[in-house]
Amino acid sequence: MRVMEGKAAARAAHAGAIGRGLLTLALAAAAALLCQRLRVPLAWTLGPLLATALACSAGARLGVSPLLRHAGQWVIGTALGLHFTPAVLRTLPGLAPALLAGVLWALLLGWLFSRLLGRAGGAPDHATAFFAGAIGGASEMAVLAERHGGRVDRVAAAHSLRVLIVVVALPWGLQAAGFHPLQGRAGEMLLPPHLLALLCGLTLAGALLARRLGTPNPWVLGALVVSLLLTGSGVLPEAVLPHEMTNAGQLLIGVSLGTRFTPEFLRAAPRWLGTVALGTVGMIAASLGFSWLLARAADLAPAAVLLGNSPGGMAEMCITAQVLQLGVPLVTAFHVVRYVAVLVLMGPLYRWEARRRQALQAVPLSGP
Repeated sequence: MRVMEGKAAARAAHAGAIGRGLLTLALAAAAALLCQRLRVPLAWTLGPLLATALACSAGARLGVSPLLRHAGQWVIGTALGLHFTPAVLRTLPGLAPALLAGVLWALLLGWLFSRLLGRAGGAPDHATAFFAGAIGGASEMAVLAERHGGRVDRVAAAHSLRVLIVVVALPWGLQAAGFHPLQGRAGEMLLPPHLLALLCGLTLAGALLARRLGTPNPWVLGALVVSLLLTGSGVLPEAVLPHEMTNAGQLLIGVSLGTRFTPEFLRAAPRWLGTVALGTVGMIAASLGFSWLLARAADLAPAAVLLGNSPGGMAEMCITAQVLQLGVPLVTAFHVVRYVAVLVLMGPLYRWEARRRQALQAVPLSGP
């Protein structure tokens, strides 16, 4: 009897999850279409993001299966790789100094942000402030924070709110500066059906392999690497994914970010979230200045350099670059290199700083 009741409860929960998922997708699609009609920048990401974030913050129980979130990341990774043509790949080695400068900037910005969170945000411990301030790798930073005794919920909240603010602010700012989404695809070629099927199969296999190998963010990076290799080697012609595919990928990315916000999220630590918001605005302003200087020094497009060095997430900033046609390979290169550097360096940097702090505390104060 209990087994039958358990199966019935499981079926009811599964049906409820499907219903929530369909409702979430319907709300997200309606918001995207409305934003597109209103000419909102990045309509298929911002519409779903804002609609689901507002609804969830008001208490609505929305959400989609993790499989759909992974599907959105896979589509975006695949689409980004198609921009790395042989001609683009030949230019990447010359960008090494600019990419290194971007990594150093991200590390400096993250350190300053963590100091602000530690002093003004009321961080409960050094690990929480340190990993919450890191620019990039939100999920991985939460894992590192837990490993070093930090508060996972505070770290996750800081990364979610930071990305939300940047994703909302930068597209509107760039549109105000005169950059607008392209209304058509003139001059761009769609992949023929057989090549599209080949691309989808191989990039999905690459994402699954990257996941099996334990690669961070495998659904973006695995698909991106395979798509890049196929395009850069000339196996695929210079082409783009169908518009409907990229719209769906953007929608799923927006939903995955928006559904993180709940009433408990907003009530949890108002001082902490207020400091994150204030610090994020300051980082955007600082990144404007840094990006302008780097663009002048390296003779690059300032808007693309800004997207590549903003404190936003990799997928979201690369989507913005693709929609606004602002140097997608450059923006992607900045974010991939920064992402890898942050994942590799943040753990050792935390341990080094922790040892330094202990050494300073151990030094006896000299008496009169």
